[in-house]
Amino acid sequence: MNKIFLIVKREYLSRVKKKSFLMLTFLVPVFIMAMMGLIGYLAVTQGEKKKVQVVDESGWFANKLKGSKDVEYAFATNYADAKKTFIKNGYDYLLHIPASLTDIQLLGDKTPGAMNTGKIEDELTSIARTRRLNEAHIDSAVLASAQRAIAVEPKQITETGEKDAHIWAAYGVGYACAILIYLTIFLYGVQVMRGVIEEKVSRIVEVIISSVKPFQLMLGKIIGIGMVGITQFILWITLTMVLSTTAGSLFSGNKASSIQQVQTEQMARVSGQQASAAMAATGDENPITGILQKIESLPVVTIICCFLFYFLFGYLLYSALFAAVGSAVDNETETQQFMLPVTLPLVFTFILSQTVIINNPDSTLAVVLSIIPFTSPIAMMIRIPFGVPAWQIAASMGSMIIGFLFTTWVAARIYRVGILMYGKKASYKELAKWFMYRE
Repeated sequence: MNKIFLIVKREYLSRVKKKSFLMLTFLVPVFIMAMMGLIGYLAVTQGEKKKVQVVDESGWFANKLKGSKDVEYAFATNYADAKKTFIKNGYDYLLHIPASLTDIQLLGDKTPGAMNTGKIEDELTSIARTRRLNEAHIDSAVLASAQRAIAVEPKQITETGEKDAHIWAAYGVGYACAILIYLTIFLYGVQVMRGVIEEKVSRIVEVIISSVKPFQLMLGKIIGIGMVGITQFILWITLTMVLSTTAGSLFSGNKASSIQQVQTEQMARVSGQQASAAMAATGDENPITGILQKIESLPVVTIICCFLFYFLFGYLLYSALFAAVGSAVDNETETQQFMLPVTLPLVFTFILSQTVIINNPDSTLAVVLSIIPFTSPIAMMIRIPFGVPAWQIAASMGSMIIGFLFTTWVAARIYRVGILMYGKKASYKELAKWFMYRE
């Protein structure tokens, strides 16, 4: 254990002290927040209003197209003349509406944006629908009331009574945890593999093996790099939370008056008792506060504990396999033939999590994937926010621990031989021979 501790200490400190680690750790949260702020700023301020000249041969839309902050309309009468001159007159597009209301065209010297085209279509559809309803003597308000969507509020029956299911909050939390584990396994597992290859190619490992057993070296390398990942991960979360809280407080302080003004204008459109009811319903509720309240209704303690468990053991399980792959090759290019079988279960489960598991977290397939060690880190983290029986969590964790021990044992038997093999391209047959070699 003392030798393993020394290897862990060496792997951890040699990476944590690097300038690249410090820069990446402290700059990534800043870059993320800056990128999100820049995207929001550009989305709000860089919208360019498009000028559209309209030739309405149907007479349905004349002076009824009001436009918006993104689109401005102007009307013309002669289509042939407008088609020749609309660009010279400073218009971006020409909207031609035939009398038959078929084959409506939006012409321009550049391809129209999808968002602006959709807004024009929506406005034309709304005006045409209102006119058709009036011609058929149908009250549009009655029709809108009849077509009003029916909302279904999901509830979960528990021993203490009914409670809100908060499906979308569970989906978001589960998916976020799964993708973090998915990325972490690949990011730091590949670091283990690269570290093994570097030591093998430089022949440093020959000196190390003279003092420690191959298994001790592999285990120390896995734990050491894993601790680096956990350290960086905790720092990223902490810095991101600090920066987001600071930015949120500054943003809320600068925008409080404008938000209050918008709410006042919205309430002014509601009459009498409806205004009072709407104000009471909305109040000063912040959307972020509502999201946090929904997340708090989930089994937060269970989610955090399970996330830490699967985060750790998922990394340990796959890192052992990555270490075995690194010991079998002489350069990173040769790893491709072995990487697919190792990563396929993880990729397969991640794809299924976005469709099958998320839509039916209690299905037989979801339960089976939650028990299999190679797929349980992703499948179980998707399911836990929706509520998973305790026996399934226990079975999954038990199989995960057993799978980790078995995988480490298999990887160590390959590692002990492969780490000293040079100049020979390994195959699956060779790996099987290395595994069967006696001590």
